[in-house]
Amino acid sequence: MAALGLDDGGAMTEVERILRTAHRVLLVDWPSREVPQALAEAGYSVVVQGGPEPGAYSSWYLADGEVRRHELDEPLDHVDLIYAHRPLAEVPGIVRTALRLGATAVWRQSGRDSTGSRDPAGSWLPATESQQGRRLVEAAGLDYVDDTYIVDAVRALGPGS
Repeated sequence: MAALGLDDGGAMTEVERILRTAHRVLLVDWPSREVPQALAEAGYSVVVQGGPEPGAYSSWYLADGEVRRHELDEPLDHVDLIYAHRPLAEVPGIVRTALRLGATAVWRQSGRDSTGSRDPAGSWLPATESQQGRRLVEAAGLDYVDDTYIVDAVRALGPGS
């Protein structure tokens, strides 16, 4: 897992910088409900891709201490970060979506542990797959994270991050 907080030189880590500068996050699938829930509770504007119609999106948000959900009527026009729980073969399409929506980073999570078993908090990927994903995303000028469970990272930053 990438370290959170300041690096040895006093600078923000990549993970912290990405999370502190993001406001609107698009989720392209997730390994458990904990992901949209934790992001909404932390104050991010969370948009979830999917629904009965292609291009359907819903918003998850915190209101009166509860995470609520509603369908969006308007097309999505901007996000800061795309979080994806999808296979490597879908990364080129995710990168195209990120560029179209003005995102600066792609955060990918496998939902697998180091044995390859299903683990909703797992972020293990074979080294070659991680390198290929990083190469595809960074070639488009975007930041890439795949070694940290986003819920742990958001919670480590604390309230008001």
